[in-house]
Amino acid sequence: MQDQETEEITNFINEDVWETMNEFLNIGLHLGEGQNSINITIGLLLLLITAFILTNFALKSVKRFYTKKMDGDDKLKFNSIFKFIKYLVYLLVILFTLRAGGVDITLLITASAALFVGLGLALQGLFQDIIGGIFIITDKSVQVGDIVESEGKVGKVLEIKLRTTRAITRDDRVIIIPNHKFMSDIVYNYTQNSNVTREEIKVGVSYGSDIQLVTAILLSCLIEEKDVLKNPEPFVLFDDFGDSALLFSLHFYITDSFKALRIRSRIRYTIVSKFREENIQIPFPQRDIHINN
Repeated sequence: MQDQETEEITNFINEDVWETMNEFLNIGLHLGEGQNSINITIGLLLLLITAFILTNFALKSVKRFYTKKMDGDDKLKFNSIFKFIKYLVYLLVILFTLRAGGVDITLLITASAALFVGLGLALQGLFQDIIGGIFIITDKSVQVGDIVESEGKVGKVLEIKLRTTRAITRDDRVIIIPNHKFMSDIVYNYTQNSNVTREEIKVGVSYGSDIQLVTAILLSCLIEEKDVLKNPEPFVLFDDFGDSALLFSLHFYITDSFKALRIRSRIRYTIVSKFREENIQIPFPQRDIHINN
């Protein structure tokens, strides 16, 4: 009697419960027949959702493990690279899940070829930006924290995304640079080789000035400037004989080119002050006009 009840319960579970669940999970969109069929069912969607949840949990765990001992800049660089890895992993998860669910991936890609071609033509600029972003990460031409100049704007890179790069300018404005700009246009990277950059200040003095004294004054203007490096040593060049002035240029090195505008401004204030103390004039453009009667 007990064996019969157990067998009835087993038959009920196998025939009623499992069949009902299978019927529910097989509800969906069915295209084609046989091996060429594509079945988008509730079961496949649930499988995709489960795969995404597990993948997302695994990626967050990996990210947390690698970034827990990183400082700010290194963490931003890792996050930029990790985004590309995350998109690639999600794509692979979708393909493997569809394959595991019985969907013929080859047929799906073939059926979507025309759509991909159309999208490729319509979204050509978008694909260029994405490819540019991948090249930026792989060849490390631009990294988070670098100071770059694009179309006359100087900015510090905050984040490299799949399509765009975000940078903050010296006036605290965020500029969005499409990634294809780094492939097609000339972009200056001030800090790719090192953080040390050479800056320049041009100044003209009146004819008749003591050029040795001018050179000494220009170099002395850097002594109290804490942001100017002592090594490499700064130097002065006598550039040219101008129409109205003797032209000099003061060259010096700093470690934070993002602050270069303020540093050059402070040095110019000092130059004007010291020139006035030594009675050295900075002439303005002049023209002599001769009138013939």
